[in-house]
Amino acid sequence: MHTRTLGQGLRVSAVGLGCMGMSQSYGPNPGPRDDMIAVLRSAVDLGVTFFDTAEVYGPFGNEELVGEALEPVRDQVVIATKFGWDIQDGASVGLNSRPEQIRRVADASLTRLRTDVIDLFYQHRVDPDVPIEDVAGTVSELAAEGKVRNFGLSEASAATIRRAHAVFPVTALQSEYSLWTRNPETEVLPTLAELGIGFVPFSPLGKGFLTGTVDASTTFSDGDIRRRVPRFEEENLAANQALIDHVKVLASAKSVTLGQIALAWLLAQHPWIVPIPGTRRTTRIQENAAATSVALSADELDDLDGLARRISVRGDRYNAQHMGYLDR
Repeated sequence: MHTRTLGQGLRVSAVGLGCMGMSQSYGPNPGPRDDMIAVLRSAVDLGVTFFDTAEVYGPFGNEELVGEALEPVRDQVVIATKFGWDIQDGASVGLNSRPEQIRRVADASLTRLRTDVIDLFYQHRVDPDVPIEDVAGTVSELAAEGKVRNFGLSEASAATIRRAHAVFPVTALQSEYSLWTRNPETEVLPTLAELGIGFVPFSPLGKGFLTGTVDASTTFSDGDIRRRVPRFEEENLAANQALIDHVKVLASAKSVTLGQIALAWLLAQHPWIVPIPGTRRTTRIQENAAATSVALSADELDDLDGLARRISVRGDRYNAQHMGYLDR
């Protein structure tokens, strides 16, 4: 596994692992807890050193899973978690990034993760009721206390990133970015390049769509978040299939998978981009890690770069409620 450096010198594997799906969001839970612990530990064996979780995943259970799985190899890995949601009676009811809440979450996450320091602490969504300067200042205090090493933001605008970075250096921004979600390219990526901040794309495989395993005939089970995502409605999937058909030709020519093309394209955008595809299977971790060795020519990159412009992607990437949580 190759390595890459995010902001502030944070060195991680070139492809990380998004752990959310091991606890929620993609249909029925994946089975015995011991199986997921084995998958997490196999990821370390395959060279993955960057693991992403959050208090809201579960809630809380995903952090506990990651903490138990990685405790024996804690000195070999970088663990990122997040604050920012208001969780009441086991469900998120809105946003809360007040300083006292950030501190409560940090202490609880440290316990669940079985560690004495959080390597990367993201604000999960920008809270319009709390100045970002107060958020950055609180994380700075936690860093001074030795509880946090690095500060991150998620789905933040360029303006918010600048304001936060002026108070406490931002190590990474995490936002959705892939061949069919290109929003960060206009303002966010240039800002990150200017400020020396790393970028961590989540859903780099389009919540499964960019693997070619989802089409208009796919039926999503109860509890699968894609049932509520407009982009995954049948008519939108049918229209978006043209993108998959195009990428499939290139993948076949290179004898690699569609997902590997999608990850290789992301990795080729900037050396400080580290995608975090999620999976519940070791075989997928192996496949994703191998994407670091997929070479794309300048002509192939140019073709993929223009794909979303030539084939207009249909449907929002969140429902109306969650689109409202984005800092734009």
